[in-house]
Amino acid sequence: MKFVIMNRKDNVATAIVPLKKGEKVVVGGREIILLEDIPQGHKFAIQDINAGDFIIKYGEIIGIATRNIKAGEYVHIHNVRSRYQGAMK
Repeated sequence: MKFVIMNRKDNVATAIVPLKKGEKVVVGGREIILLEDIPQGHKFAIQDINAGDFIIKYGEIIGIATRNIKAGEYVHIHNVRSRYQGAMK
């Protein structure tokens, strides 16, 4: 296994090993092509996420998308504002 999804509500997965741009992963029977390198322990989108949508991991809101994020894209501080940065009320 190369990644883990913590909860069925999640819209991101966490890489267990470093993943490479162009690599194919299968999530729920759907093939996703990674659009960027994903470092070990970091997240990638498993569905398209619109700017302003919640980022969900562990079945919980962990942040908000600051721009549109495509399935297979790296999800990190460049496109997410953490709920701990005052993004959420």
